[in-house]
Amino acid sequence: MVEMIKKYKIGKRRFGLINWVGAWTLYQKETLRFLNVWLQTIFSPLISSLLFLLVLSLAIGNDRGDVLGVSFILFLAPGLIAMQVIQQSFSHSSSSFMISKIQGNIVDLLYAPLSATEVTISISLAAVTRSFIIAVVSILTFYLIIDIEIKHFFNLVLFTFLSAFILGNIGIIAGLWAEKFDHMASATNFVIVPLSFLSGTFYSIERLPEFLQTISKANPFFYMIDGIRYSFIGNADGSIQIGIIYLTILSFLSWLITYILFKKGYKIKS
Repeated sequence: MVEMIKKYKIGKRRFGLINWVGAWTLYQKETLRFLNVWLQTIFSPLISSLLFLLVLSLAIGNDRGDVLGVSFILFLAPGLIAMQVIQQSFSHSSSSFMISKIQGNIVDLLYAPLSATEVTISISLAAVTRSFIIAVVSILTFYLIIDIEIKHFFNLVLFTFLSAFILGNIGIIAGLWAEKFDHMASATNFVIVPLSFLSGTFYSIERLPEFLQTISKANPFFYMIDGIRYSFIGNADGSIQIGIIYLTILSFLSWLITYILFKKGYKIKS
């Protein structure tokens, strides 16, 4: 007994600064969680995007004139990809915490030898992975039916990562806050979906009155969608440089809030 006490000390980390094995295991677990139900998590968003593309192109028509220098359907497709990146990243991390709280197995995460940094980053990166897979599948599918091409590959990767990482962090915050599925539905239906729809997914903000353009440019969702669209068509509604700086700062702040809330055990520790 004396030897065990000397060898092991309660509360002492024996993994170094970062528990790489634990963080990687949690990331794998979260990734497999959405891959096991790929019809719902990957195929379903793709079908939604295709339906939007089909209905809007038929209803509005592709001969309505150029939008940011390209046809309407080429303008619309990148916006639909960006919308799914945003929504699915939020959905992954928020559902992860919400389901764990409802089922009562959130304690497995709390008792694991993982720091708040390792937990939040692992889950957010899993959400990013889901968004990247959806983006790749959507691009390949759209490529088969419309003349879409990537003009700025680095920008596409950067804006997709920043957008998914921010929404992954916001999803964790929502998952910690929500106490039942009604709360999560409210956050999705009254915050995430409206902001993604009203940020230039289906239209150029040039068509809005000047004061609404100013409001739109304060919305981070606008820069997410505009940056991803710029990667495909080479034209943007706003400033790409400002968008990168804005989203980089927001990605750090969103993670910091997520870290603080989880470390304090917000609504998960009595």
